[in-house]
Amino acid sequence: MEIGERVFNLERCFNVREGIRRKDDSIPKRLCLVPTFGPSSQDSKRATSKEELDAMLDEYYQARGWEKETGIPSEQKLRELGLGNVAEELAKYIEEI
Repeated sequence: MEIGERVFNLERCFNVREGIRRKDDSIPKRLCLVPTFGPSSQDSKRATSKEELDAMLDEYYQARGWEKETGIPSEQKLRELGLGNVAEELAKYIEEI
């Protein structure tokens, strides 16, 4: 499990280096809409609002140990996973921005 978490965090750090941030973490609009047919099509409460998605993203980032405002893995999380060198390089990169 820890190896998988390390890989996932390394992938996120690579994406951060390439400019990916919280603003890029979204799902397709059509997944937030009520289906036009089928058993759920009559349930208007099935639509998901932007606020609900933002709240879910906050929870997800918290569970991952990432910064809530940016979606960047925290230094603490990276060090916890034995990725201190990645945390140092990421900090240098973020300072340059």
